[in-house]
Amino acid sequence: MDALIQAVQNNRLFANVSCEVIRSVIVPLGSTRTYAAGSNLFLPLDRVSRVNILLSGKVKLVYYMENGEQDVKNLIFPPRLIGADLICTRTQLSPYQATAVEQSEVFSLPAQVVLQPGAMPEAERLTCINNLLQILSNVNMQNEYRLAILTRSGLRERIMVFLTMQANKAQSNTFRISFSREEMASFLRVNRSALSHELSLLRQEGIIDFSKNEFTLLTRYDATVIPE
Repeated sequence: MDALIQAVQNNRLFANVSCEVIRSVIVPLGSTRTYAAGSNLFLPLDRVSRVNILLSGKVKLVYYMENGEQDVKNLIFPPRLIGADLICTRTQLSPYQATAVEQSEVFSLPAQVVLQPGAMPEAERLTCINNLLQILSNVNMQNEYRLAILTRSGLRERIMVFLTMQANKAQSNTFRISFSREEMASFLRVNRSALSHELSLLRQEGIIDFSKNEFTLLTRYDATVIPE
């Protein structure tokens, strides 16, 4: 129980909410569930009316195109929320799918606990609302960040904007990315083989260096920072 309380408290939604409220209100109103790798938390057009906190594992948010291809929207790691941008919408219907990349444990509780008065002390609830606004602002900025990448017409430009934003976030020219090559290709909306080939060319030209998911920028590129 103490580990769950700590994990919930570490989520940004409950920042500055007292441990006692989390222990006596939030945890009793919620439940935990384990998802096997490859299983879905929710599908497109599912109603997402619960706050979902990833306790362990890794979850990807994916749009599926008409031709069956995946468009990776984002990867979620503990202790972040899954589908925070859905619970405040009018219909709460998801346009994307949430899938466990590996075995993942999720704590969830009804969104109305946070969105509507009554279940928790009002001062604490308003703190959560303020936290939620910051989370949604960051989601919006992440969408803007990806749009800035996808508006670049060339493969090399997309790669360099993506990597420079990752370097800015890490505040270091050497950093690790969370995407596999397949996920990175999907996120950048490019062919995986073409991506691998262009990365190799960039390394040969002394622009970047990399080993698996660790990259080093040897030449900086103009790009904005990624929100967390």
